[in-house]
Amino acid sequence: MEESIDLLDLIKRSFDLKEVDIRTYSPLTLAYIGDSIFDLIIRTVVVERGNEPANKLHRKTVTYVKAETQSAMIEALLPELSEEELAVYKRGRNAKSYTSAKNASIGDYRKATGLEALVGYLYLCGRTERILELLKNGLHKLGMTL
Repeated sequence: MEESIDLLDLIKRSFDLKEVDIRTYSPLTLAYIGDSIFDLIIRTVVVERGNEPANKLHRKTVTYVKAETQSAMIEALLPELSEEELAVYKRGRNAKSYTSAKNASIGDYRKATGLEALVGYLYLCGRTERILELLKNGLHKLGMTL
């Protein structure tokens, strides 16, 4: 079995990136990277569950990554968050965004942005296992399986 390699650490070493204080990032910057990480995790699980046409994979993925689902997931997860995680979520939720989701209420969109900010924060802190724990618990609480 191959040794596990932390993707973030590998990216930082490959591109000679310097350490940055994560607390200096805006909540929308955290949500920007968090959106991609959330999407990557869901896509990875969907693809690993079976080789299917891309449009079918996309339809399955959208069910999990849409703002409505993310909003419900973070609502279910709030009791599990540490004070630090809750503070990051709230910063993301309350950030003034100049865009909005096409098919979501503003409330769902803001909560989803908060969740994405939390995912981005945890990713940049190297806490991938915590992201996976939260996403798995959140899906379970919503009665959703991948």
